[in-house]
Amino acid sequence: MLALTRDPEAARLPEGVRAARTDELPLDGATALFLNPAVVWQVGSEKLLELAKGSGVRRIVMLSSSSVLSDLDPQENPIGVRHRALEEEVERTGLEWTFVRPGGFAANALQWVDQIKAGDVVYGPYAGAQMALIHEADMGAVSARALLTDDLVGKTPELTGPESLSFADQVRVIGEVIGRPLRYEEIPHEAARERMSGGFVTPEMADSLLRVFAELVDRPQAISPEVERITGRPGRTFAEWVEDHVAAFR
Repeated sequence: MLALTRDPEAARLPEGVRAARTDELPLDGATALFLNPAVVWQVGSEKLLELAKGSGVRRIVMLSSSSVLSDLDPQENPIGVRHRALEEEVERTGLEWTFVRPGGFAANALQWVDQIKAGDVVYGPYAGAQMALIHEADMGAVSARALLTDDLVGKTPELTGPESLSFADQVRVIGEVIGRPLRYEEIPHEAARERMSGGFVTPEMADSLLRVFAELVDRPQAISPEVERITGRPGRTFAEWVEDHVAAFR
């Protein structure tokens, strides 16, 4: 099995899965492929999927997004549209597939590292927006199950963490874990849009995310049972995620 990554040496993959750089595409001998859209959008999905099918890959496990389930107008949800389009490309290959659909990543909290190192206040949009953030290790455990067993073929598990927390709550938890009182201060939409835009996040994606955040204010996210059902253990809490990454915030 093969996973394409920008940094093979940093990849932490299950036993039996090998990593290769995105610009090498060495699929000979691989039987299953873990597909991260961030990689595919760099190298081109059509080339990669054709190569996978012609090289004997029989299964693709794609890291998708729960945003594909949004009922927003497609023009207002470019993130969901983009992920669903790639899912459809994978379906058209005729290969076995699983689409792992997580919501908010706990790792998104790393966007606050510089602010936390600089002071005790984190500035951002919609302090009351709630999400059930998922630890990357739980996404990996579900994806490994999809790669290594037939249990999830043709399935689209939606993944969340075990608790719904607002942005303000997340910052508070980070402070508790690192031993410093931290607080979140809400900033206007336009200021947040400017901060978020850049690199992978286009202004249109920033607008889409901000619309979602606005809708999530004071609305606890429903908790999906899929992580525990698939892995046999409860999902990791946000506090556990911070503990696993505490060095980044100090």
